[in-house]
Amino acid sequence: MNKVFGFRSYKWLNEATGVHRISYHYVELADYIRKKSEDLKEYIKTTPLLDKRIFLKAFFDDEGSVHFDKKLVRGFQHNLEILKLIQKLLKDFDIESKIDRKYQEIIISRTSNLIKFRNKINFSKGIYINPNRKNSIWKRKLEKREILDYIISSYKK
Repeated sequence: MNKVFGFRSYKWLNEATGVHRISYHYVELADYIRKKSEDLKEYIKTTPLLDKRIFLKAFFDDEGSVHFDKKLVRGFQHNLEILKLIQKLLKDFDIESKIDRKYQEIIISRTSNLIKFRNKINFSKGIYINPNRKNSIWKRKLEKREILDYIISSYKK
């Protein structure tokens, strides 16, 4: 950011979680990002499948979760327009999904859709669940993609 825009960042470290946070306090930067976000939403609708796949993978890596007990993948987003865009992009890969407006999430369920998600999109290698959450059922460090494989293999039994 400093090299490209000449902007200095403000940095914080949450000692309890070890999470580093940076922020930039520039109106010009906010306007620029808003414009580029709109450009991206238009671009991604018509781009080749490879770019759509990269976009979906990034979305689910960041905003996604995988639930063994409910056998589904979810992606959270407070913006309904983005959820509809994600749903359309998934449909381009022949993956059916459902938007839950109440919980502001997109849900992928059923074996066939989970298999297509794993084979065509999946989570990136090295994306882990947090084993230290109070509601963690695993209590150990696991990749999201490992849990998805457990779900799919549980159907075959």
